[in-house]
Order: sequence, then structure tokens, then C-alpha cells
Amino acid sequence: MREVKIRYFTIADYEEEEIWLREQHKKGLRLEKIYLPCFYVFAECPPEDVIYRLDYQNREQTADYMQLFRDYGWEYFTSCNGWLYFRKPASQVEQENDGEIFSDRQSKLQMIQHVIQTRLVPIFVVVFCLLLPNWYNCLFGDLSALGWGFGIFFTIVFLLCLGLLIYCGCKLRRLKNRYKTK
Repeated sequence: MREVKIRYFTIADYEEEEIWLREQHKKGLRLEKIYLPCFYVFAECPPEDVIYRLDYQNREQTADYMQLFRDYGWEYFTSCNGWLYFRKPASQVEQENDGEIFSDRQSKLQMIQHVIQTRLVPIFVVVFCLLLPNWYNCLFGDLSALGWGFGIFFTIVFLLCLGLLIYCGCKLRRLKNRYKTK
């Protein structure tokens, strides 16, 4: 039997997503597929402690890349919007590093930098190059009721996008600082 859960995670919330997926598996729900923006399809399974890890790779993966994960006991099972999803039973983890897909801090830092460059910066450009001028034109260019309506709409969308950018930027910066000091 399948169950669909709705849960939203930003690009900066990947660690929280890993924890949530692990908790779901402990409850007997194994992640099968994800559909944007926030639909998680689970299949019933025996409850088990399974570690979930995400890697951000918004490009085609080589056979060598995938084989490396298999060699370390990680099962690749789905991807969504550049994120690759891996899992491994916690019973196979003998040392602390066995529960991680990255072997060092530098790899984690590179992934975070890759997320910033390929997700956060383009969103910033879209917001400030497309949304901001339209917002300004609607508020100050056309003073009709329709213009004000669009102005209010663009104001709400702009503020939501700005809030999301600030949240993700600050959180990714904290993650970078945490991995730099470990």
C-alpha cells in the first residue's frame, strides 16, 4: 500500500529532510518517490532504522559515481530537482563515518557551495531582475484598480521570495561555517 505525505523543505533544509525520512522509515514507511514541490510517496514496509542521505548533483551521474555509493553500501533509489536520495540500514553502520556519504568536511562544503551557485544565485537573479521591476511597474506605473491588484500580488510574491532567499542564504551560510570549524 502507498501513502502520500505533503512536506515542504527548502534547498537549505536537506539535513532536516534526511532526519524526517529516517523517522518515517522507523514508522514503517519507505520513501519511493518525490514529486515537486512537496509530495512524498511512501510504501509500507517493516519498521527499520534506515539512514537517509541526500547529495546535490544537478547533472548527469556517471556509472563510477553511482558505483562508489554502492561500494559503501548506499542504495540510490530516486532523485528530485537535482537532489539524489540514498539510504542504508543503520545496522550496516559500524563506524560513525559509515553513516555519511561524504568522507570529509571539504566534500560537504563543496556540495553546499554547489547548491548556492546553481540554486540560490539563480533564484536571486530571477527575483531581482524579473520580479522586482514588474512589482515596481505595477505599483508606480499603472494606478488603475487592476494595476493596484497586480501590485499587491507582486508585493506578496516578492516578500515571500525575499524571505525565502534570506532564510536559505542564512541557513546555508551557517552550514558552511559549521563544516569549516569542525
